[in-house]
This record gives sequence, C-alpha cells and structure tokens, in this order.
Amino acid sequence: MRKFLVVLDDTRECLNAMRFAAMRAANTAGGVEILSVIPPDEFNHWIGVGEVMRAEARERIEAHYNVFAKWMRDKQGVDPTLVIREGEPVDEILAHIRETPEIGVLVLGAGSDKGGPGPLVTKLTKTAGTLPVPITIVPVELSKEQLEQIT
Repeated sequence: MRKFLVVLDDTRECLNAMRFAAMRAANTAGGVEILSVIPPDEFNHWIGVGEVMRAEARERIEAHYNVFAKWMRDKQGVDPTLVIREGEPVDEILAHIRETPEIGVLVLGAGSDKGGPGPLVTKLTKTAGTLPVPITIVPVELSKEQLEQIT
C-alpha cells in the first residue's frame, strides 16, 4: 500500500497538509504516515532535565497526533500511523523516506508569510531531484472545499 508521509509540527500549514494527505489516501486506497521530529537542540541540558523534556515533547506530539488521527479515522476512513524521530528535521525526514519503501509521496504544507513557504519546504525542495518520492506542497490558504476538489 502506498503511504502519504506528512510532517506533524507546530506550524499553521501542517493542518492543510494533514487534510490533503488523508483525503488523497482515502481516494486512492492508500495510507498516511505522520512523522514528527524532535530537534536535538531541545535537549542540551543536564541528562535528567533532557530526559524529562524529551518525554514531554513525545507526550505533546502524541496528543496532537491523536487529534489528527481521530479526524482521519472518523471523516476519511484512514487509520494513520505515527513515527517520532529525534535529530535535524530535514535529515530525519529524508532518512525516514529512504528507510520506508511504502512511502510514495511526501506532503508538506507551505506557509504564506513574507519569509517564504517555510523552512522545511525551502530545504526539501532544494533536494527534490534526489528524493526517491515526489513532493506535494499544499498552500496554507486553501479552504476545506478547495482541498476536497483537488483530492
């Protein structure tokens, strides 16, 4: 089964990427894998404090995942899986894609701020020619109705 990989983070554009991935998976009998990356700079503390912070980050990720997963199951009939990795986000996304042959498409949300589409989109599109999967970039400004029309 082909899976759509979508990145879960604290950005506004993440929501439309999640919606798009779930709708495409539902319409193509595919699956959704949700990847969240905990950056290493969050744990540059004493070992005990770093472990507590790591556990808190995982709890926060799982809480966000549960909201998206419930919506995907209830509205789209898609049961997503969650993967949590630690490291530099772009490196971990690329490594996960290379390690998971079921992933067929990387879905990213693009921001609309003056600073550009966002750091993940900017960095990953620079390496798009070497990726083993296509990237779908979903604009943050698309409405639910527009998303439904294009999926």
